[in-house]
Amino acid sequence: MGTGIGAGVGADLRELEAFLVLAEELHFGRAGERLYVSQGRISQLLRSLEGRLGARLFDRTSRRVALTPLGERFLAGLRPAYEALAGAVGDARDAARGVDGTLRIGFQGMAGGGVTEAVGTFQDRHPGCAVELVEIPLSDPFGAVRGGEVDAAVVLLPVAEPSLAVGPVFSRQPQTLAVSVRHPFAGRAEVAAEELADCPLVVPAGPAPAYWREAQAPAVTPGGRPVPRGPEVTTLQEGITLTAANRAGMLLCRATADYHARRDIAFVPVTGLPDSALGLVRRRSGETERLRAFGQVLAAVAGRAAAIC
Repeated sequence: MGTGIGAGVGADLRELEAFLVLAEELHFGRAGERLYVSQGRISQLLRSLEGRLGARLFDRTSRRVALTPLGERFLAGLRPAYEALAGAVGDARDAARGVDGTLRIGFQGMAGGGVTEAVGTFQDRHPGCAVELVEIPLSDPFGAVRGGEVDAAVVLLPVAEPSLAVGPVFSRQPQTLAVSVRHPFAGRAEVAAEELADCPLVVPAGPAPAYWREAQAPAVTPGGRPVPRGPEVTTLQEGITLTAANRAGMLLCRATADYHARRDIAFVPVTGLPDSALGLVRRRSGETERLRAFGQVLAAVAGRAAAIC
């Protein structure tokens, strides 16, 4: 099921789209997530494109994916032409189906630069559609989407709700531990995940599901040591305030830590934990042309940011 300009336009364009996304991600699984297809489908599209060209575009091993010199040249020539074509197809699709109206996008705690850039780009491309940004509670990442208060929401992963669809996935960031400057960890260059057993963690309150709360504030370290449970909070600002008061530590992605820098909190990198990531979540039965168009813009903006990093 594709959402890019290749969907419904032609197999050749789908191959080019798969190439561009893989060139940004250099990971078959993440490329598949962005295009809402399987990793195997990405491999199939790439093999077909390489067969048309008669040469390899990527060097692939069990450990890494890298562009070949030909792939680098092909990428430099293809990207501007593809983006121009994407804009033309988007304009025609809007004229035929209509994107005008209002699009309500929820966010937790902060709408990062990638989200606001995507909103600006979307508004420039679709001036007839007004985007409203709505803050949703940290403790209820999915309620506003299910209840129809927003059309979609940018939330922290994981998402394992049968009624919800996720995509694109973006902003993969290392995790940091926010602690009061009075905390023993405050002067450290980094903290190992096993050391979280010595620091109570702020926990998002319900109604967020247990698996999601566990991902944001694990109850045990990767090695199985119990992590003390700190106070429960409903908003990001509550958690940051309690952290500053030295009541507990709080796990935050690097981008959120940078945004909330303050003199009474230290942000210490944590090693040994999976990266944080965001996803655009919508109701499975609620996809619209507006949402498809916004998801494409968000994926493109996030892909450019990942390539720069």
